[in-house]
Amino acid sequence: MKKILILGSTGSIGTNALELIRNNKDKYRVIGLSGNKNIELLEKQIKEFEPEYICVGSKEDKQILEKKYCNIKFYSGDFGLAEIAKEADYDIILTAVSGAIGIDATIEAIKREKRIALANKETMVSAGSYINRLLIKYKKAEIIPVDSEHSALFQSLQGFKKENIKRLIITASGGTFREKKVQELKEVSVEQALKHPNWSMGKKITVDSSTLVNKGLEIIEAHELFGISYDNIDVLVHPQSVVHSMIEYVDGSIISQMGVPDMKTPILYSFSYPEKEFNNSIKFTDFKKYSNLTFEEVDRETFKGIDLAYRAGRIGQTMPTVLNAANEIAVELFLNKKIKFLDIYAIIEKAMNEHKILNLDGEDALDIIKKVDSEIRNKVREEWGR
Repeated sequence: MKKILILGSTGSIGTNALELIRNNKDKYRVIGLSGNKNIELLEKQIKEFEPEYICVGSKEDKQILEKKYCNIKFYSGDFGLAEIAKEADYDIILTAVSGAIGIDATIEAIKREKRIALANKETMVSAGSYINRLLIKYKKAEIIPVDSEHSALFQSLQGFKKENIKRLIITASGGTFREKKVQELKEVSVEQALKHPNWSMGKKITVDSSTLVNKGLEIIEAHELFGISYDNIDVLVHPQSVVHSMIEYVDGSIISQMGVPDMKTPILYSFSYPEKEFNNSIKFTDFKKYSNLTFEEVDRETFKGIDLAYRAGRIGQTMPTVLNAANEIAVELFLNKKIKFLDIYAIIEKAMNEHKILNLDGEDALDIIKKVDSEIRNKVREEWGR
C-alpha cells in the first residue's frame, strides 16, 4: 500500500486526488494533508481519511486543531509545508499548492528520494535548474508531472528516446477569452475571467489560463522537465481540450495523449506509474460527442503571456523567477479588483525589464531565488497595490 502526502488537499487537485484514493483504499493510504484557510473542508478530510500529519496556513488554526485531534502532528505556514515534507512517513508527495510556496517541500522530498507528483508548475519555473541539479545528486528521487499537458508529454515519451524528439507541442484551450482582441479585454471583469469553458480549477490558475501566462509557465516547465530547447517547444490552441499535448518525432510521427478534460487521469498516473490503473471516478472519452477536433495558432499579440515566457526562459537564471513572482502578485491584485486585466501583462513586463539578472550556478542558488522572489513580490505590491 502506497502512503500519500497531499499538499493542497482542499484545492481542486487535492480533492480530485482524494476521490481517487477513496475509490482505491486497498492501494493507497492518506498519510498527511495540508490546507490553507478552508478549515471546514480540511476537518471533513481529517475525519474521513485519518491522516497522521496536517499542515495549515496559520498558527491560530494549528492551535485550535491540535486541541481537537490529539493523535495528529500539526504544522503551520509556508515553513510547515517544508517540515511536513521533511518529517512525514510517505511514499509519494502530491504538491498541489499554488505558487512558489511549494518549492521547499519539493526540495525536501527530493533529498529523501521520494516520488514527487508535481502539480505545482511554479517549482520548475522559479527553481528548475536548481531542482534538476538536486535530481542528479539524489538519483532515486523522481518527478512525475501532474499538469495535464506535462503528463501527456511524459506519457507520450514512454518507450521512445529523448534524442529522437523533433518538438514538443503543448496544447491550450485558449482560455476564457479565446478569439477576443486587446480592445475587448480592456474592461473585462474578474467574474468573466473566472468562467473557463472546459476546466474546473482554482481562481489563480483560471486567470492564468485566461491571460495564457499559464501556458507560458508550462513552456518553461516543459523545458526544465524534459530538457528540450525552447526552439523545439510549440503551443497550439485546441479548444476541445481532448488532445492534452503531443510529441513530434524525427521520423514525422506524432504521439499524443488524449482524454476528457479531467485532472483525475494525470493524478492517478502519477500515483500508479509505470502501471495504468482503473478507478471508478475516471471519465472515459466518447468520441461520438466530438464532431471536430480543431487546432489554431495562438494570438500572441493579444495574449502576451506566451512571448513573455519564451523571453524569460531563454534568458534563464533569475528571469523566470521574476516572471512567476510578478504574475502571482498581479493575479492577486486583479482578483482583488485593484488592477485591470491587461495590467497583468504590464506588471510582468515592467518587472522583467527592470530586473538585473543574477547567476544561479552556485551553491547559493536557492537563497538567490528566494530573495528575488520576495523582492519582486514586494515591489509589485508597493507599485500597484494601492
